[in-house]
Amino acid sequence: MNMNLYGHDGRWLMVDCGVSFDEPLTPPYRNGSSEGGRVQVVAPDPTFISAQNEHLCGLVITHAHEDHVGAVPYLWPRLKCPVYTTAFTAEVLRRKLAETGLVDKVPIIEVDPDAIVDLGPFRLSWLAITHSIPEPYALKITTPVGTVLHTADWKIDAQPITGKPFDPQRFRRLRDENILALVGDSTNANKPGFSISERNCYDGLLNTIRPCKGRVVVTCFGSNIARLISLARVAQKTNRYMALFGRSLLNMYSIARKTGFWPDELPLVDPAHLGYLPPDEVMAVATGSQGEPRAALGRIARDSHPQLSLDKGDMVIFSSIVIPGNEKSVASLLRQFAAQGITTLQSEDSQLPIHASGHPCAEELALMYEWVKPQIAIPVHGEPEHLQAHADVAKATGVKKRQVGLNGDLYRLTPLTSIRRQVIKTGRIALRRE
Repeated sequence: MNMNLYGHDGRWLMVDCGVSFDEPLTPPYRNGSSEGGRVQVVAPDPTFISAQNEHLCGLVITHAHEDHVGAVPYLWPRLKCPVYTTAFTAEVLRRKLAETGLVDKVPIIEVDPDAIVDLGPFRLSWLAITHSIPEPYALKITTPVGTVLHTADWKIDAQPITGKPFDPQRFRRLRDENILALVGDSTNANKPGFSISERNCYDGLLNTIRPCKGRVVVTCFGSNIARLISLARVAQKTNRYMALFGRSLLNMYSIARKTGFWPDELPLVDPAHLGYLPPDEVMAVATGSQGEPRAALGRIARDSHPQLSLDKGDMVIFSSIVIPGNEKSVASLLRQFAAQGITTLQSEDSQLPIHASGHPCAEELALMYEWVKPQIAIPVHGEPEHLQAHADVAKATGVKKRQVGLNGDLYRLTPLTSIRRQVIKTGRIALRRE
């Protein structure tokens, strides 16, 4: 879950405000264990900035994933600042705020991604990137003493399903701007090579599903619009009818249609109709890839879903990865399906690519550093081992200053580069308990 603060001249800028799910309030790297005290929905503790929110110029949301936008409805009453983001993310946020009665209270400013916005001492520019959701952006944050590139989540994808291909020239031009620091995604920094294109994932799913004779259920992350579009195209190619099971999937599909990201030529069917179709014409896409018991896939596994029941010979495909910490719950799902004679396929066991990460691997990070040539590398968005792997990549590309820290560290970028360790109160707060 992301909450980043940039400070200059007594003013602050927040970038992203996200949640995480089914987490302990003390992270594993603090106590060496993730057992006990798990909370259904958690967010970063905003005490440091909420105590001085009159100095907070604004909150910028880089994209619409839960770990970047999900905490806004809960924490905005403590922040009380305008929220800046692009159209797709704004629509996602408005629907979240409607659930908490804040939709008319939070000032949401939809920005033109080609615009330059001044917030106090911060001048902001949006740089298009590729990721697994529409309208992902990096931020160029300029102040009188230096410019920072905040990459947010990204990958190099020359064939994305939604949006334009990744444009290296946009980042090569930054080399001439003497970027002070690159604050970057570390999620896959310890993985060599390049991430898989979403187009390759489409090909893998098509060739996996084409020979299936029974019903096919695919589970994926609910916000991955590109994956949903890929699956809808696979359904067309294999003469199947596709329906969505799970509130988050239906909501994201609705937003994609409203904002023009869903192709008109890819109709879906009502989930209630799927049970009446021959098995070889059925494709269901369900929430619950992490084994959440109340999600659609969990109910299907228990044969308690009111609209869909599976039989021996049907197939369940995990177009996702298992997030660390969810291994037991996913294993339980697999056992339930196996007991019914239902075949399952996880992405790590597939010979074809059926899942594509939205984050850069080591070679992509290296290219970004070669293009931008920042003075300082600041790895974020990952566990300590990912941050260190990111720093090692930066070092190998010639970045002389690398700052690797933990939540609560204050990074000083200029005039002297340093980290003040654990000077800011941070932590996790429970938004919803089991």
